[in-house]
Amino acid sequence: MRFSANLGFLWTDRPLPEAIRAAAHAGFDAVECHWPYETPPADMRAALADTGLPMLSLNTRPGDSFGLAALPGPAGRAAIDEGLDYAAAIGAGAVHVMAGTGGSLGIFADNLHHACTRAAPLGLTVLIEPLNPRDAPGYTLGTLDQAAALIEALNHPALKILFDCYHIARIDGPAAVAPRFDALRAQIGHVQFAAVPDRGAPDHGDLDYAALLPSLDWTGPFGAEYRPAGPTDDSLAWLKTLRP
Repeated sequence: MRFSANLGFLWTDRPLPEAIRAAAHAGFDAVECHWPYETPPADMRAALADTGLPMLSLNTRPGDSFGLAALPGPAGRAAIDEGLDYAAAIGAGAVHVMAGTGGSLGIFADNLHHACTRAAPLGLTVLIEPLNPRDAPGYTLGTLDQAAALIEALNHPALKILFDCYHIARIDGPAAVAPRFDALRAQIGHVQFAAVPDRGAPDHGDLDYAALLPSLDWTGPFGAEYRPAGPTDDSLAWLKTLRP
């Protein structure tokens, strides 16, 4: 198995280029991030080139409500354009388009169509992720069924699900994670994980990742998007345990 460090939660005590280098030193195979926009793209490219790590994905700006793309007005589309342009500038593979809370799935669909139209010639994937109601109350995209329906309706090869085992376990229950992954495998573009229910390091909790992750039909890196209880370097015992 291969693993990606999500720098939205890991090594947040240092600038993103240094966090990329820390992830490489720790033995990760890739990185991903949340909102890198304050870091010049040239600095990101240099760190990625120095380490040889691919940048799998980044998020569109969150605004005040876990995203903007399902909300009325031009801000959602502007955030999409910004995310795609930044991803292309640093050679990232995907952009997670954040919907926001209290929005409209119709507006979201319209903006996702725009995102896919722009992403395709750039060679980028557009990701959408259901967020659980405990962490993101009122999030517009709250279930895998909604995500699957959007993908079927838009019918664009660039649009995929960001399947976060933590969020799906909190939405549908831990026992549902594997069967839901299997049922939607063709629509999945990235996989993330963290301990359930506390979103800590993935070495405890209600999901046994040592059994779950190898059982999933996934050849890409698994994204470690968890909140360390202390310094990131002190939370990485799981990495040696889960890597065969």
